[in-house]
Amino acid sequence: MVLEAESVGRAIEAALKKPKTKIIFFSPSGKQFTNTYAEKLAKEYKNIVFICGRYEGIDARVKKIFKVEEVSVGPYVLTGGELPAMVVMDTVTRRIPGVLGKIGSLEENRIAGKDVYTRPEILVWKGKKYRVPKVLLSGHRKDIDKWRGGSRH
Repeated sequence: MVLEAESVGRAIEAALKKPKTKIIFFSPSGKQFTNTYAEKLAKEYKNIVFICGRYEGIDARVKKIFKVEEVSVGPYVLTGGELPAMVVMDTVTRRIPGVLGKIGSLEENRIAGKDVYTRPEILVWKGKKYRVPKVLLSGHRKDIDKWRGGSRH
């Protein structure tokens, strides 16, 4: 099934009446979606239109007429663009100031990929003890930041 050009074109034209609008079509052969690209979208566009094809996609003429950017969320093929749209929407939205409360709440800035821990200090699982690293219990911010591999946000 291919989405016809006229109906998709009319929907895009209506969306383009809003300022700073980006049109994205999801395709396994598109530009790889990354955090860097999400940051760019959040900063440069006020509106993003997602075209979610099903199975075979959309009439190729739509991509030419509207200079649609093709984006892929990974090296695999899905049955439609709805799941990639949700991934992009979540990734971009969380970069808009105020969405997470404060921009320092972005996990990639806050914990930089390090392991995280909670209580209890010692977890006993099947007779074996698993401990929280001592530095995290120390209360020394500089040592904890060093352990995390960066500065605190």
